[in-house]
Amino acid sequence: MAYKISEDCAACGTCIDECPVGAISEGDIYKIDPNVCTECGTCASVCPMGAISLDK
Repeated sequence: MAYKISEDCAACGTCIDECPVGAISEGDIYKIDPNVCTECGTCASVCPMGAISLDK
């Protein structure tokens, strides 16, 4: 299961720089492409808003 970004996203850009596979795209609320995400969890660990979690 890929990670997802909730509406708590502040679009700060921290996660984009940390994603090793480029699965995150910018927007008002950032999005993670589930077909690219490798579930490494790096994005979730650096998100200052706690807006990223596994999509269950």
